[in-house]
Amino acid sequence: MYRFVVDPENQVLPDLAAKLPGRGLWIKADRFSLQSAIEKKLFDKITRQNLKIKEGLIIELETLQSRRLLDLIRLARKAGQAVCGYEKVKELLSKDKVALLIQAFDGSGRGKSKLSTPDKAKFIGCLSAFELGEAFGRQNAIHCAVTSGGLAKRIVDEAHRLKGLRRNFGEKSPERKRQLNER
Repeated sequence: MYRFVVDPENQVLPDLAAKLPGRGLWIKADRFSLQSAIEKKLFDKITRQNLKIKEGLIIELETLQSRRLLDLIRLARKAGQAVCGYEKVKELLSKDKVALLIQAFDGSGRGKSKLSTPDKAKFIGCLSAFELGEAFGRQNAIHCAVTSGGLAKRIVDEAHRLKGLRRNFGEKSPERKRQLNER
């Protein structure tokens, strides 16, 4: 679920870390629920106030959630718990040390099919090759593996939230395409 708070100017703000002060407004972590809440003015009804909602709130939330997920992957990389690249991931998979397999949704199906998720591991496929590469300081990355630990669980949780916001992984909204091109 996503938490939102109301600032002093009566504007609805996303609170991904759920740490901002004030009464939280919780909405299910998917695009349909958020759009419904905005269209039906549920934030206004819950708070009994006339609130301001930014026009691109869902796109902003998707960007913030993506950044949060990539920051966790960067942290895992710096801690030595994440690797990227086909050969490195294949090696970790052969040693049975993978808790989480991440593959870019826009990578080649043939290449992705060569690596299979172990029984005990989780799979994430909601990031683009560009985004995954960004986490590793590369231009693109298709395959990534994370070893077990607390970071792997947090990455799975944040990826689940991001997956709910994204429509079809291969099709980005026009706003999201423009935003990625501006990077």
